[in-house]
Amino acid sequence: MILLGLLLLGWQAQSQDLDPRAYVRMPVNTTLLGIGIGYSEGGVLTDPSLPIQNLEATLLMPSILGGYVFDAFGKTSQFSAALPFAWAEATALINGSPAETSRTGFGDVRMRYSMLLMGGDAAKLPEFAKAERKTILGASLSMIAPTGQYDNQKLINLGTYRWAFKPEIALSQPAGKRWLFDIYAGVWLFTTNNHFYPESATRDQRPLGSFQGHISYNFTPRMWAALNTTYYTGGNTVVNGHENNDRQENSRIGATFVFPIGKTQQIKTAVSRGAIIRSGANFTSVSIGWQMLLVKMPKPKPTTNEFHFPNHLAN
Repeated sequence: MILLGLLLLGWQAQSQDLDPRAYVRMPVNTTLLGIGIGYSEGGVLTDPSLPIQNLEATLLMPSILGGYVFDAFGKTSQFSAALPFAWAEATALINGSPAETSRTGFGDVRMRYSMLLMGGDAAKLPEFAKAERKTILGASLSMIAPTGQYDNQKLINLGTYRWAFKPEIALSQPAGKRWLFDIYAGVWLFTTNNHFYPESATRDQRPLGSFQGHISYNFTPRMWAALNTTYYTGGNTVVNGHENNDRQENSRIGATFVFPIGKTQQIKTAVSRGAIIRSGANFTSVSIGWQMLLVKMPKPKPTTNEFHFPNHLAN
């Protein structure tokens, strides 16, 4: 039996993400709730130290998302977290023999903290509604926690049994009332997996550079579409001190469409595929998600027809 697992060896994690408008300004005290489902199929990159070749897989991954927008040092900040669940099926060659299997379970939790350093002063809804679109310089830290299903006696698992961190900087430039251009640059950094197959091996991974570009267009203030591209390079693995020849260098393209439902909800659809695959995974992904934004309204200021008491008398 093939021993499979798929976080998906980087399918949905790491630098393959295509995330337009990740640094859009929002009113503080906004809560984000969402559910989504993604489908991916294609070739999966495997570690050269393992006796597995030609891994082809399909993945169905629902997830839940929560986030909150708040004021940090006068700047718009946001924290979000997502928990994925996966159904995966795969075929491959194990020591030259064909095999297939399936896996079901939780993947690694993903978290992200972002701050708009320039052009994103924190504002509540009334002030936010009056604000003009500005050039935004933002920064973020994405994290992947080792919470997914993992068994160190198996070749591959749904989880990675290590932490991953991606510091990123971004520039978001509006053009007129309808166009928006985004550019991101970041790097994934990985901790050591001290329980890699077989059982007690150690696995490290070199930094993996990640670059994204997005062009989006507003049909209405809340309905928009985007063309997306990403390029990632690096990420050689090191098993028991031996560095593998598995450096990645790929680019992907995709498209995103978002349309509103009522005043507080929206549907987001996206599709992406490999564009130039020099080394690494080659897959196609489709996703759809629902999101609700709950904005806390500021309390109205008290009014009276009489005079105000001095502070020391009003208590």
